[in-house]
Amino acid sequence: GTSRRIEISPRGLYQRRGSSKAHTLNGHTQPLNEKETDDYLSLLRNKTPIIDVRAPAEFQRGSLPTAVNLPILDDSEREQVGIAYKHLGKLAAITKGHELVNGHTKSERVEQWREFVEQNSQSVLCCWRGGMRSELAQGWLGEQGIYIPRVAGGSKALRQYCMATLQESQSRRFVVVAGSTGSGKTNFLRALQPSIDLEGLANHRGSAFGGMTTPQPTPISFEFSLAMQLLQFDAKDVLLIEDESTMIGRLRVPDPIFSAMCNSPIVVVHVPHQQRIELTYETYVVGTPNDQLRTNLSKIQKRLGHVRYQEILACLSSALDSGDRSEHYRWIDLLLKYYYDPMYEHQLLKKRDRIEFEGSVDEVRSYLGSNYGIR
Repeated sequence: GTSRRIEISPRGLYQRRGSSKAHTLNGHTQPLNEKETDDYLSLLRNKTPIIDVRAPAEFQRGSLPTAVNLPILDDSEREQVGIAYKHLGKLAAITKGHELVNGHTKSERVEQWREFVEQNSQSVLCCWRGGMRSELAQGWLGEQGIYIPRVAGGSKALRQYCMATLQESQSRRFVVVAGSTGSGKTNFLRALQPSIDLEGLANHRGSAFGGMTTPQPTPISFEFSLAMQLLQFDAKDVLLIEDESTMIGRLRVPDPIFSAMCNSPIVVVHVPHQQRIELTYETYVVGTPNDQLRTNLSKIQKRLGHVRYQEILACLSSALDSGDRSEHYRWIDLLLKYYYDPMYEHQLLKKRDRIEFEGSVDEVRSYLGSNYGIR
């Protein structure tokens, strides 16, 4: 009989048609019999939605931000198939997989994929190495008249491409924005392009008080997201990036990026002290549980020394008891004077020869626009 084909309607949804049509992937028309794509650059640059059919435990170790985990085998099923493969070989593993995923279970999983494809018209399939699992999922979707490519080489190939992208970033041009704690560097950076928001990607604000209420991504997910962000920009673009240490929370800035940052010009944003106190309060105190604030302060107890730590802790406890904003300003003022400002001045002194410009927020913004096209 006539094979069913699918095209993308003007609304971006898949529709069944009797005639042979083409599938549009990231703006490029591909024949529907093209079962694989190895255009990793387009997949990453265009933020292509990915159906990741790996087991949840695999997915949780790291994934692209554009991937959704709709597994063909859950963790328990994958373990059983692995045992069959180890002791009885590939054919036995395949047979075991079909035994575990059939009937209602199979229908349910295919329906999840179908719904995702209808909502994300440019979807691709992906497993660990672009092998049996994504091929099987592709076949099952094909039985429903839905044809989408799978990623050649799978998640492993995408990771290798991302790692190569990070490695190449060592030769990219950056401008580093620096400034004392509470200067609003992150918000300043987010308002300008082209820029790379390391703290946003790491889900951490980069200090003892920088933890978020949601967890940080895994190192693999962080590297995936960072590589994808880098690929949004042309290789010749000068990128604005925030001055960071090697660690953002528990995540390490990839060595090639950090190396490039250490050899890049610096612009310094100066903000009045009182304004910094107020911004520190809004950024690090508002919305943070009281116990977490005490825990954060205890992290730097040794560096503060006993006397100064007790002084700040007393002010913090008083502020938490009263809920008075001005009380919070007192301990923040001490924290900046005793800890963050001396540390910042010490670090900046070592980078003094790379400072290209210093000024107010408006002056630095104007300088970046005029000299680097960062606006």
